[in-house]
Amino acid sequence: MSEKIVNAIIGAFGGVTSIAFGKELLVFVISLMPILELRGGLLAAALLGLDPIPSYIISIIGNILPIPFILLLINKILEWMRKSKHFSGIANWLDKKVEKNKGQIEKYGYLGIVIFVGIPLPGTGAWTGSLIASVLEMDRKKTFIAVLLGVIIASIIMMILSFGVVANIVG
Repeated sequence: MSEKIVNAIIGAFGGVTSIAFGKELLVFVISLMPILELRGGLLAAALLGLDPIPSYIISIIGNILPIPFILLLINKILEWMRKSKHFSGIANWLDKKVEKNKGQIEKYGYLGIVIFVGIPLPGTGAWTGSLIASVLEMDRKKTFIAVLLGVIIASIIMMILSFGVVANIVG
């Protein structure tokens, strides 16, 4: 599914060969986005034929950049959304996502955050891990370190998959 979304985004910007504002910037923007995050950024980099090492760094920076803001602001944003008739549905959906995944994190603490973020599966990642930790009122500094470790683990896995497996299929 991530590959379809990434291809749609690449296509929206004119396709692989004619991205006007820079392929690296597109990888960065995809890495910033919830759901796609680093997984989508590295997949896009491989599909765009970019060099793996700069792509790796760009994707990690893009994926980590929103995390401090999530850790600082998400509880206030969720509180406001729950009260809003227009956004209460999204808040309820996020609450269900937290409820579904919080057991692993409650059981293992910060190691649970590392594992949750580090296994690059749909629905896991830095955004969701930070959201869950914030709702559980875990220490922000420790959470950030745990998320960063998880992102590094996920990035290694995704480098192997994106630049190894996908690059060999596409190239």
